[in-house]
Amino acid sequence: MARFKFYALWLCLICIGVFILQTLIRGFTDMFILDIRTINNFEFWRLFTSIFLHGGVAHLFYNLFALALFGSILERLIGSRKFLIVFLFSGIFANLVSVNFYSSSLGASGAIYGILGCLALLRPGMMVWAFGFPMPMFMAAILWTAGSVLGIFIPSNIGYIAHLSGIIAGFLFGFFLKVRKKEIKNNTIEISEEGIERWEKRYLLRNS
Repeated sequence: MARFKFYALWLCLICIGVFILQTLIRGFTDMFILDIRTINNFEFWRLFTSIFLHGGVAHLFYNLFALALFGSILERLIGSRKFLIVFLFSGIFANLVSVNFYSSSLGASGAIYGILGCLALLRPGMMVWAFGFPMPMFMAAILWTAGSVLGIFIPSNIGYIAHLSGIIAGFLFGFFLKVRKKEIKNNTIEISEEGIERWEKRYLLRNS
C-alpha cells in the first residue's frame, strides 16, 4: 500500500489545472501544443507539455475518466513509479509518431492508450465495460486498436495514430514487465517448510 501514491489522480488534477490556464491565458495552448515547431525549432519540450493540454471540456472529461479509472488500477498493480513511467513513455512516444502526421495535436490520449495496452498485457482477463458491453480487457484492447486503425482512414479531429502509438508502447512495456517478473520468479530460491524444520533441528536446537 505504501507504494501507491495516487499518481493517476494527481495527473488528473494537473490536466484540470492546465486546462484552466488554457481557458484564462490567451496564447497558452500555442506555447505548449505539439506542432512542426517541435522539430523545426528544436522545441522538444512540446513532446511532454502537449500531453497535458486538451481541446475542450468533452475531450478533457473523457480522458480524465479513463485516466482516473484505468490509471488507478494499473498504478495499484505495478506501483506508482512504474505507472508514471508507462504514462510518460507512452505519451511521449505517441507524440514522437504523431508530429510526423498531424499539423498540430494535444491531449493525454496517447498516454492513456499506453495504460490500456499495458493493463491488457498484465490483466487480460479483467472484466471491463467497453462499447456498451462487459468484456475481458484483452478483447476491449483489440477493439480499441481496431477502431483506431479504422479511424485513420476516416477524416476527423481525433488523433488515431497517437492512440495506436500509445497502445503499442503500452503493450511493449507490459511485455517487458511480464518477462521481468518471470525472470525474477525463475531466479527465486524456494525453501520448503520441511527444509526449514530440518535446519532448525540441526542448528538451532543443537545450540540451545
